[in-house]
Parts: sequence; C-alpha cells; structure tokens
Amino acid sequence: MDLRLTPEDIAFRDEVRQFCKDSLPDEIRQRQINGQRMSKDDIVAWQRILNKKGWAAPLWPVEYGGTGWDATRYFIYKEECFRAWAPETLSMNINLVGPVICAFGNAQQKEFFLPKVRNLDVWFCQGFSEPSAGSDLAGLKTRAVRDGDNYVVNGQKLWTTGAHRSDWMFALVRTDPVAKKQKGISYILIDMKTPGITVRPVITMDGNRHVNEVFFEDVKVPVTNLIGEENKGWDYAKYLLGNERIGIARVGLTKARIALAKLLAAGVQVDGKPLSEEPRFREKVALIEVELKALEMTNMMVVAAIKKSAGKGQDPRTSVLKLKGSELQHATTELLLEVAGPLGMARQVGFLESTTDETIGPDWSATTALNYFQGRAATIYGGSSEVQRNVVAKGVLGL
Repeated sequence: MDLRLTPEDIAFRDEVRQFCKDSLPDEIRQRQINGQRMSKDDIVAWQRILNKKGWAAPLWPVEYGGTGWDATRYFIYKEECFRAWAPETLSMNINLVGPVICAFGNAQQKEFFLPKVRNLDVWFCQGFSEPSAGSDLAGLKTRAVRDGDNYVVNGQKLWTTGAHRSDWMFALVRTDPVAKKQKGISYILIDMKTPGITVRPVITMDGNRHVNEVFFEDVKVPVTNLIGEENKGWDYAKYLLGNERIGIARVGLTKARIALAKLLAAGVQVDGKPLSEEPRFREKVALIEVELKALEMTNMMVVAAIKKSAGKGQDPRTSVLKLKGSELQHATTELLLEVAGPLGMARQVGFLESTTDETIGPDWSATTALNYFQGRAATIYGGSSEVQRNVVAKGVLGL
C-alpha cells in the first residue's frame, strides 16, 4: 500500500497552507494559539471565509456545495487547517446534520436548510444523549407523539453542546414505544425558539458553559420537520456518526500543539537553563512524537482504504484513530500545562464563571489549565475510549 502523497496532492497541500496563511484573520489565529475559547462570531467569520472559497462543506455532494475531494484531499485539508490554528468548523452543522439532510431530506428541506447550514446562518445542536442514554443511545426515552400536523415532544436531553446559542436542534425521539428500541426512533429538526423548551447550563471543570440540559414539555414540532421516514432515525444516526472519521485523530492539531510547546519551552527557565533542554521534558516530547508518527501512518492507511472501497462501509481502524488521537490530545494539553507551570493555574482558582479575567504571566499560559481540564472529555465525546476498545477488539483484532 503506497501511502505517499502524489505531486498533485502536494500541490493541493501547498494551496491549502497558503490559503490559511492569507485568509485566516490574525486575531482569530492568535486566540487559537493562546488557547482561548472561540466566540460564535469567530467561528461564523471563518466558516463564511471557507464558504466563499467553496470549501465550507467538503463532505457534502457537489450539487449541495461540496468539493468533490477524495479522502486524501479531505485529510490534507483537515490537517493543514489544524496546523494553521484555524478554528474547527461547526461540526453539528457541517459534519453531522448537513450530510443527513443531503442524503435523506426532501426537496423542501434541502432548499431551506442547506444554504443556511453551510453559511452558518442557522446554528444547530445535537439532541442525542439523555440521562439514561449516553453510550447506549438506543435507550433514549424522549417521546414524540403524532397529533395531527405536529409531533408533541416530551423528555430531556443532556450534555447538549452549544444548545444555549443554537437556533435549531437535530434530535432523536421515540415515535414507537412498542417496537424494538432501535426500530422506534425518528430523526426530527426542532426550532429552539418553540414554546416548551428549557435550556439549563452544565458548568464543566474549566468553568465554562459548553454543554447543557434541554427539557421538552409539550413542544409542538411540525411533521414537516421529520427527516426521512418515521421510525428510521436509528439508520440515519448511524450514517451521521460514521460520516466524519477521516480527521477524527486530529493529527494536525497535535502537531501544532507539540510545535507550540517546544517554542514556549525554549523561553521558560528551569534551574538556569531553558525547559526545552531539560532531559525529562525532551524525553516526554520525543515519546509523544513517536506515537504521533505511528498514528499518522495509521490514519493514512485508513484514508487509502477508504479511497479503495469508495467510502463503502466503516473501517474499524477508525476506532484506533479516535482512541489514540484522544490520548495524544490529552498528552499535549498536559505538555503545555507543564510548560506554563504554576502560571497555568493563575486565572481561574475555583473554576467559577465569575472569576476575574486578570492574568499573571503571558496570555498563552492563562488558559493551559482550563484547556487541560476541558480536554479530559476527548476520550468520552464522539464515542468513549471503552467503546472504541470493544470495536478494535472485534473489528481489528478479531477477538
């Protein structure tokens, strides 16, 4: 299996690299480097730059604004954006709900939603997890009962990222309580301004509001907001969850963090010499780099396999990418925290939203502890490490 890039791929990589250099606003790039949380305006601004270029929704069909790239081109694009410190596009819109509407939505839904989703004129959140249905997604209990031209929705969603600033939610709801649990689920779009919806914050360890509880009390959702067929939502959810796997390892992000840690460590003095020259630190960096190289090669193997199969079926090695990629993301946030030292804890003692924004030390150090704590979730979201190990054991090792 030849994992080398072709001359055409290398030229494309250079094009993406130059585009990010020229088009990403400096203030957004610097906030990314400093580990600051991206505002909604930052994410929208970059998404609209990509949309103008025609790169806003690479995985979508060309007729709906996609690029027509193969797996290698998409992998290159993702990694170069990570390495340039560009914000990630809103995954809920671009990688999750958009492809489902492209594949299963009707003509009216495509015409209304897809241009707005691609340009971030509307902001989606994902209503899947519930208090009793996280890893066991099919155990969800939120009900949608047909009443004339509406569904009446009652229930609760949990860990809903960005619900407090979203316009719409794509949600899985139970429409047939008698059927086998995977067979009685539907996929609907819910306007977050609908009466009966309550959004409550869940403050995470970094003191920020990323996730929420969402409660539905007799919420009326037009039947026209059903995607595809009733009780086929489980099939659409599986399609959605398998749609974005090529860049899941975030190799480019980990490379960028390692390079930043090296650069910053050269300016930190420990016992009269730069931290970057300290043997234990150098050993830690080297170990991460070796594991990252192995992960990158595995990623390229998966990309090559996807190209060969024309995207048919799910390669179980993507679980290796998610598993090891998450672990290396942990390792790099820990590395940056080590470089910051005590200054990394100077900003938010107690992790309260009301804590002062005053910092001690350089801007980059102020967020290292917060990002370290928030980064712990990387081994949970998108499929927990425990689930990934089961997939690897069965699908890769044949156990």
